[in-house]
This record gives sequence, C-alpha cells and structure tokens, in this order.
Amino acid sequence: MEAEIFELSEAVVKAKQKKSLSAKKIVRRAIEAIPKNFPTNPFSTIGYYRDYQLDKNRYINLNEAILEVYDQGFLELDQVTTRVRIYDYKLNYDFKRDLPAQQPYDYTGKSKTIDKSFLFNYGGNEFTILRIHDAIRNYKIDSYAFIHRLDTDLLKNHYFSKEPDTFMEDDALYAITFKKNYPGFRAHGRMFISKKSFAIHKMEYAVYDLSIRTVDKKQNKPDDNNNLLFKITTEYQKVDELMYLNYISFQNKFRLLLSPFMVTDIQLDLTNKCFNVTFNNEPNVRFAVSKDNYRIIYKGKKIVLNKIEFRNKKVILYPDLNFGEARNIFNELDKISTDEIFSPELLNFEFAKMRDLRGNYLNDGYYKQYTQFREFFVQQVNTQTNEPADTLYMKKDRPISKDQIIIKPLNFNNYWMNTPLKQ
Repeated sequence: MEAEIFELSEAVVKAKQKKSLSAKKIVRRAIEAIPKNFPTNPFSTIGYYRDYQLDKNRYINLNEAILEVYDQGFLELDQVTTRVRIYDYKLNYDFKRDLPAQQPYDYTGKSKTIDKSFLFNYGGNEFTILRIHDAIRNYKIDSYAFIHRLDTDLLKNHYFSKEPDTFMEDDALYAITFKKNYPGFRAHGRMFISKKSFAIHKMEYAVYDLSIRTVDKKQNKPDDNNNLLFKITTEYQKVDELMYLNYISFQNKFRLLLSPFMVTDIQLDLTNKCFNVTFNNEPNVRFAVSKDNYRIIYKGKKIVLNKIEFRNKKVILYPDLNFGEARNIFNELDKISTDEIFSPELLNFEFAKMRDLRGNYLNDGYYKQYTQFREFFVQQVNTQTNEPADTLYMKKDRPISKDQIIIKPLNFNNYWMNTPLKQ
C-alpha cells in the first residue's frame, strides 16, 4: 500500500444558536420543576422566629422563639402534616406591649381587620399564618391574592418580563418580574430562578391599594409604602442539591377598633358561678344594672340573668340557674377555656345601650392603623429526619404564648435568638 494525500474542501464549524426562553416560559418551567428541585421526603428546619408590630415609628409586641419545623415533604399538604416543636419562647419586654393589638384578627366584631382583605386568624398563631403564606411550599393550594395557586394561577394572572441575569454563589439566575393590575389595586413581584436547574431561589410579592390618598387628597405613587396592603419575601437555599427554606417574611397592615368605652376583660368566677365583666371606664349605673342590656348565649341558648352587682368598673352577672346547671356549665367552660378566650359558638356576650359616666357609648370608637411583621430565619437544615413519635408539638390554632409545650434540646445553645430591631 502506498500513502496518498487527499485535499478536502474547507469545513466551517458553527455554534447552534439556543433559542431564548421568554420570561413566562422560564417561570412555567420553574413551577413544573418544583417536585424535582424541592424535597419530597421528610426533613426539618430549625430557626429563629419573631413577630412584632409597628405603631407609627415604634416597634411593639415583639415575640420571639426557636422552632423546629418537621416537614413531610412538598408532596404533602403543609398545614395538615407539618409539626412544629417550640424550643424556646419569650415576650420581649424591651418593647412596649399593646394588649388590644395582640388579639387575633376578628371579622365578626370587626375589632381587628385588614381593610379590603381577609386573613383567617388561626386562633392568633402568627407562625401558622406565616407558613400558609409560603406560596412555593404550598404551590398546590390557594395561598394569597393574587398568586392563589402557584401552579395554576400565577401564569394566567400576571404579565412577565426579564431583568438582567444575576448570580448567587456559582449559580447563574434568571431575574423575572411580574405584575397584575386590578381595579383599585396593583400587585407586583420578582422571582430568581436557576438557569441550570430552574430551581426557584427567591420570590417577592407585594400588593398595593391605589385608593389611599395623601393628606391633600392626591393619589399616592402606586408603590408608596402608605399604599402597601401586604408584602411577602420567601428565600430558599441549596442543600445537597435540593432547595430548602432559608428565610421568609410576611408583613401586612391592619386596623384596630379603639373605643373610649369598651369591655377589657370577661372572667369566670367558678366559686360563685358568675361572670365578671370589666370595663375600661366606669359605666353609668342606670345602664349597668339593667338586665336588658346583657345577652349571654351558651351553645346557642340564652342564659337568663338572676341578678347584677355593680362595683366601679366591674359588673358581676349571676345566671338564673339551679346549682346543678351552674356547676355543669361552669365546669365545662373551665375545662375548655384558654386564658378566658372562648369560641363565639360556645359562649358569646352581647351588650346594648351601654354608656359610661362621660356619655360615651360602648364600642363607639375609631380605627387605628398598625403594621404586622412575621419572620423566620433558618439556622439549620436536617435533610433526613423523622418527627419524634410523641405529641409534644405546637398547637397551630392558638398563639405561641398561650398554653404551649416548650422543650429545649440538649444542643439548645447551638441556636441564637437575636433582636436586631431599631426604634
């Protein structure tokens, strides 16, 4: 065989242009990839939780806790299957305590509400409220307006656009903005999505009320803080190739009904089988001793009053019951009560034609605006864990401070409780 040279024509190698994805398609792929990028097996997160309020420029009602959240994975319903351990909890008295502002949201008596919006109160448990508003974790259920169900409603409810790409450590991220205009409202948000895996690293969302005007009745700018109804930020971190919660915050405005004349406390007197009703001002005796001005409903039935005693700011109501009836009712109320807070379906008090010595009508008041904050900072992620086989968990339908079990682990000192709030 003899070697021979063949001359070939010139070969040109060209890189194939990759078709650019639209902002909406990027978000769609990110939502579809949630089961792949987020944990579907049990895990837990341990972190510092706090909730507090803002009265004008002053922080009040700061509550703090160290919590461990046992999550069964993103294929399970969070509110149904997740359990929470309270490792520590404290009321921070370095900040003012405003008792009326701490009460659960009340849309029946309208004593504490969010204007033009509804928030179920979960018995006053602000951490439960915070968890519900993680739209990524709860992507298969209705979370909040106008996101609703992340997997079915986000794309059809918003307009999407791209911002310049950004980076988180070594991961290049798409930056996507989205917005929705609704009569009287404006909502907008941002998502940061991995260009490689389409994992969602961060999501921000805020809703503004465009009807709120300035003092001179001019319309505020759409994104003015005075117009803010609520704002949510959720940030996830990569641990062992999956995404776990790193930080979540939820703030909203609420209005509190304040009255110059109001009931401040209702207590059971188990010994004397009566109700002690305390007012903030001394009632006019003519109104205070009239049985017609009181209506007590127990399990849907009216309790008739036998007599009324009046002592300064306190009215003592004695039901017209025989000894056995009174004992049974008050013993049942004592067993069910949690710091004298009852469900209206069980026990409800109504007052009519009540006035104080200054002529103020009962509950004839005014609304004051506050801002509520809830935050959870994750300090440790346990990617493989099972919840302890006991019942020592937080009750999700009552405040963290009310009748809850607190268990400190042996390594409790590994976790920090910090209060970096500025007045």
